[in-house]
Amino acid sequence: MSSGEDPFDLASIITAHDDGNFADAVVPPIFQTSLFTFSDYDEMITVYRGEKVRPTYTRGLNPTVRAFEEMLAKLEGAEDALGFASGMAAISSSVLSFVEPGDRIVAVKHVYPDAFRLFGTILKRMKIEVTYVDGRDEEAVAKALPGAKLLYLESPTSWVMEAHDVGALAALAKRHGVVSMIDNSWASPFFQRPLTLGVDLVIHSASKYLGGHSDVVAGIVAGSKEMIARIKAEAYPYLGGKLSPFDAWLLIRGLRTLPLRMRAHEASALEIARRLQKLEVVETVCHPGLANRLPAGLNGTSGLFSFIFRDGVDIRAFADHLKLFKLGVSWGGHESLIVPGEVVLQQKAQPNSAQTFGIHARSVRLHVGLEGTEALWRDIEEALAAASQS
Repeated sequence: MSSGEDPFDLASIITAHDDGNFADAVVPPIFQTSLFTFSDYDEMITVYRGEKVRPTYTRGLNPTVRAFEEMLAKLEGAEDALGFASGMAAISSSVLSFVEPGDRIVAVKHVYPDAFRLFGTILKRMKIEVTYVDGRDEEAVAKALPGAKLLYLESPTSWVMEAHDVGALAALAKRHGVVSMIDNSWASPFFQRPLTLGVDLVIHSASKYLGGHSDVVAGIVAGSKEMIARIKAEAYPYLGGKLSPFDAWLLIRGLRTLPLRMRAHEASALEIARRLQKLEVVETVCHPGLANRLPAGLNGTSGLFSFIFRDGVDIRAFADHLKLFKLGVSWGGHESLIVPGEVVLQQKAQPNSAQTFGIHARSVRLHVGLEGTEALWRDIEEALAAASQS
């Protein structure tokens, strides 16, 4: 981490909920139950009147899920947070809670492909317009905001890794009375806390770094009590993308090692990016950490970046000869992964943001895991040697 300091107190994460509520258990238990019964009629009617808050049905409230939500809210500096069964459940529920037919969204280019597809399918049928802008061009963003209902951000952006001045963009949104929302999955709250920069709502695909072990699919949104209550009252209960107790328990486990993992991802990925820069067969490396300085508020870099091969490299042979880097989508876990750009560009389903806004056909996206820098670099070198002989 560039500043050398944690953006939050790790001890507060490790000791969270060590308050006797769970019989002094070091790890909160899994409340693997669909419902909770009442002691008597009076208690039941008190809860239904809203005079008392307690679990009644796990789709609405579950102690294990609530423990994860409170921990993530603390990490992001939020008043509250709400967990979901996937990152897309968090994105769709959050977006749909703040727009109506006829509204307009301003979104940065190169957003997560399925967020782009959501905007181009369901929202399009709802007559909600989406204006795409270059997030690095603050003048273009300011020009697009008047009359918009929502500003949807992602920084750094998917695949091309463009880092934006999130605080400046959030300030523009506030100036125009526009709700701002950001996908913070790439940086995690360890490296970027958008709420402290003025963003209204922060979303994570918790399947990525928050979980960190590639064994859970989940999402979460964090923000003010008022905004989280709006999502919880509208889209959350009716779309049904509820986070399960067991998945929440896995995420609690992941949060306790988040700083250690993020430092390891950062160090290894940055070193590999620097070495790739020096190879003659590599044209460009897209890694925010290679810039002279990071945008304000981005205090470090994660393990995901991309690079572009020069002409003449057999990318298929390179990918097939890798041993530690596996061909696979997603990222954020302990394992290292690779996705060739030419594969993404051949996808025939609903168009994605990479196809629409353009990525290079010779580009490769890497997620650098925790196998160790030297072992991963040897894997790349051996695959390159094999590819040059094919």
